[in-house]
Amino acid sequence: MRRREMIGSLAAALAVPRLAHAAWPGERPIQVFVPGPPGGGMDVLARTFLPFLSRRLPGSNFVVLNRATAAGQLAFEGIAQAAPDGFTIGAAQAPNSIVLPIERQVRYRVQDFTFLGNVIDDPCGLWVRADSPIRDVTDLVAAARARPGQVSAGTAGAGSDDHLLILGLQGVTGIEFSHVPFNGTPPIITNLLSRSIDCGSFNMSEGQALLRDGSLRALAQGGETRWSGTPDVPTMREQGFAVVQGSTRGLVAPPNLPAEIRDALRAAVAATNADPEWIAAAERANLPLRPMTAAAQQSLFLEQDAQLRALWARKPWRD
Repeated sequence: MRRREMIGSLAAALAVPRLAHAAWPGERPIQVFVPGPPGGGMDVLARTFLPFLSRRLPGSNFVVLNRATAAGQLAFEGIAQAAPDGFTIGAAQAPNSIVLPIERQVRYRVQDFTFLGNVIDDPCGLWVRADSPIRDVTDLVAAARARPGQVSAGTAGAGSDDHLLILGLQGVTGIEFSHVPFNGTPPIITNLLSRSIDCGSFNMSEGQALLRDGSLRALAQGGETRWSGTPDVPTMREQGFAVVQGSTRGLVAPPNLPAEIRDALRAAVAATNADPEWIAAAERANLPLRPMTAAAQQSLFLEQDAQLRALWARKPWRD
């Protein structure tokens, strides 16, 4: 009797149809490769933006994976080589993701990414200690002319947006700084405050708090226009120097993403960029917003790729 009951129960279980797997995006977590350490600019973008993005993709669950090694190369390669199933996306910035394939052999091409939309454009800035006799970019250029190759400028590394700002100023003036590369912005600030370097180049949002408390002075910002977070700091162009440089940050996905997933992600990014709650949160986090469609983001990346390849051909930025 017990045997017949067991057989009957098994037959009944087999007769129940299996539940279908949940459709994207709820089947499993969506991993997000970030080319920077926790607390860095790209990490802040991801961790502040993704909760709002998740609201636009019901059932989605994003997991941030920091891949700061090799200047973010491992993160970009992870995005490019992932299965195009919607369960891997990543944060990418111009120019940093663009310069790596120019400088070295990597396993990705910027042209192959599926662009999803831009979120932030953080202008670079030139910074000195608050008590420095250098008051503006003209003073900085004059000091570099008086001491060729001796005025030290700290950046987050060769080929970074910070470094490209310095190279741009050198290019339009003919001066030359003593370039001091660091691993990220915090050591630039530490060495600037300790008087180990004369000036530093890093993004405006990264120095905003020190500007407010009077520790640092911003000589200029590298945006097309003044960022509202630092409205009293003039641009390089306003001071007569045709240099524009910043860190444009958004989201990308692997190549060959299916159209239905690609379009859903793009629509979600666009809707999040327009969300008043996200905009208010970004302002509280001192994030300089620059929402862009996927098409506009792709155009910007490809234009910068052409410009930087031309610059590299003229004079590689090796140190």
